[in-house]
Formats: sequence, C-alpha cells, structure tokens
Amino acid sequence: MMKEAVTVEKIRIASIIGESVVDGPGFRTVVFTQGCPRHCPGCHNPELLPAKGGELISPAELAERVEDNITPLINGVTFSGGDPLMQPGPLHETIKILRKGIPELDIWVYTGYLYEEVKELSVMEGIDVLVDGPFEQELKDITLPFKGSENQRIIDIPASRNTCAVVEWERNDD
Repeated sequence: MMKEAVTVEKIRIASIIGESVVDGPGFRTVVFTQGCPRHCPGCHNPELLPAKGGELISPAELAERVEDNITPLINGVTFSGGDPLMQPGPLHETIKILRKGIPELDIWVYTGYLYEEVKELSVMEGIDVLVDGPFEQELKDITLPFKGSENQRIIDIPASRNTCAVVEWERNDD
C-alpha cells in the first residue's frame, strides 16, 4: 500500500486544459500534474515524467484555476499527468476545496498505481472515477474509450468503496 504524507504542501502541475473530450465523458477541464515514477515505454506525456518542473502552487490556487474553467458545458475535472497520486495530500486538499465549491463536480483521476495499492489513501474519498494501472505499450488500443491500454481499469470509486470490491465504471450516455 502506498503511504500518504501527513502535511499538505503545494502541488506540482504542468498545465491545465480548459476543454478535453478524451479524458472522461463530455467536456472536461484537465489538470496535468508533474512527475511520474513509472517511465512506461510509449508514455503519452513523457515531458511530465520528471518530478521537478512545472509549477508549484497551493491546492487553493489550483482549485481556483479549475473553478475558473468550469462552465455550463464542462461535465467535470480530470487529474492526469504524470501521476496525480504521487502527490496524494495536495491532491486531496484540492479536491476537498472543489467539492465544497461545486459538490456535483464529476472528478476523475488517472494513475499508474493499481486501485488495490491506493484504495486506503484519504484522497480516494473525493474521487468519482479512477483509471488505474500503468500504460502497457503491447496492450495499447486506441479504440478503448478513456484509457490507453487493455490492462487499465476505469473504476467507479464510490461503488467500489461501498462494496469493498472493484466495480468498473459503466458509461451512461443518457
């Protein structure tokens, strides 16, 4: 199991994109965090691998920037990277602030960690959907919605926490 830092510091981000349609359902604001320990061959964002770089900001400032991008057309926010769960404390603080301001906001997080490795992290309580698992180039499939390789799972976090078992997210286009 991954360990969580006790103190909440700043979060290192690379960029924020106002509108994306590939990082979850509908139009989404996407926060790309800086840093990933995996270095998966064929990584989609190799420039985000170094833990140094990007911009170091407070969770409050990040939440404000995300909120500034939320419009009636935006369905949610996605945290990608790099790996957002390299910074679980600041990410958790950011999500708590977002939930306080916009409780209905749909929050997705992409990580190379498996759910079983991170399910006890406090940040999980604020996440709606977790796309887990490292990218595996030999399992790459560009026809898969919202993930890069077949091994990755799209997990409904509230349902998984309620049942104590992995519940995969089901797309509802209604």
